[in-house]
Amino acid sequence: MTTDVRAFIEANLQIRSAPGVPEIRLHAAHPKSRLSRIAGDVPPYWAYGWAGGTVLARYLLDNPDAAKGRCVLDLGTGSGIVAIAAALSGAASVHAIDIDPNAVVAAGVNAELNGVMVSALCADILEATAPDADLILIGDVFYDEAVALRVLPFALRCRDAGLQVLIGDPGRKSLPIDALRRIAAFPVPDFGDVAGNLLSDSGVYILK
Repeated sequence: MTTDVRAFIEANLQIRSAPGVPEIRLHAAHPKSRLSRIAGDVPPYWAYGWAGGTVLARYLLDNPDAAKGRCVLDLGTGSGIVAIAAALSGAASVHAIDIDPNAVVAAGVNAELNGVMVSALCADILEATAPDADLILIGDVFYDEAVALRVLPFALRCRDAGLQVLIGDPGRKSLPIDALRRIAAFPVPDFGDVAGNLLSDSGVYILK
């Protein structure tokens, strides 16, 4: 029997203000979430806070003109926190992309929780041409070298097509720092730190 992911999220995850971005509420994991019932062998990264997404969301809310009136695409949306921040900042439209179908459901549920419109899609677009958008937001996708080697060319194609690309990351090993310029930094919690106590500066970057 297939589990209804939306119903599971609403019944089993706790609604909390996002650590580092209290303006946004999310359905978050807790010790009794039983996430394995819907996640199986796929790590439910979308149910936890990550520094890259948090710092991008913080940046957008503090600098709403970055997204206001623009068509935004959030790559690797996870919980949807970055997409939600873009919508709250006045984006004309927000598209949230993830390869995990459960993340896509979670992003939609979380967007509704925050009273914003986000179009969520399950897809791998890293080999595609630059999308029809004005702003590409990329948070926490440089956690793995193999993924990073696919993300950077996509980001460069977007930049070369005239799109603005903003990247959020706490400085993980696979971040292509030589190709980036940091434009902002905020102390935010990283993966799994539900209480928001373990803060470190994470950066918002643009491509050089």
